[in-house]
Amino acid sequence: MQTIDAMLFVIILMRFSLKCIQPLARMGAQVTGIDAVEKNIIVASLHAAKDPLTSSINYSCSTAEQLVQEQQRFDVVTALEVIEHVADPKEFCSSLTSLLKPDGVVVISTINRSISAYGLAIVAAEYILGWLPKGTHDWFKLITPEELALLADHSSLKVQEMAGMVYNPLVGTWSLSDDLNVNYITWMTKSST
Repeated sequence: MQTIDAMLFVIILMRFSLKCIQPLARMGAQVTGIDAVEKNIIVASLHAAKDPLTSSINYSCSTAEQLVQEQQRFDVVTALEVIEHVADPKEFCSSLTSLLKPDGVVVISTINRSISAYGLAIVAAEYILGWLPKGTHDWFKLITPEELALLADHSSLKVQEMAGMVYNPLVGTWSLSDDLNVNYITWMTKSST
């Protein structure tokens, strides 16, 4: 088993990603953060430059598909709160698989297309509480856990575990749960077949 300082990570940036990319760099991981929006890369780079332990993060205005064309490979690929925003989730999952080294891991988090998620992640978060800009999420682009498992299977990924993610607004923390109704996270490995 590799130690974290010997692992290469690519993190596709979105809302949750910044909260995990810098701690990984502080633990010694070699981290690449990508986003298709240059402004997001500039902001993330400026924030990371303030800390000598995170200044080594390689930020790039890029996409998973571009990294595949460059034949880059990583031990861990994360796409946190990204897949529900891409034009073609099936192609996106295939790109994530192509970015993996042998025995690599893909971690995807997203929002379920459920009534609970509509009420909490769209109506409450976007329209009532204003935590996200209105229209951030399109109900029809949200992906159920079953759909994500099928996308993974078509992309030669094997789902190892799925867990719900529950936000506690009183203390501002997230925790894992068995409830996949709103937010959930999936850990996958490349299938050997």
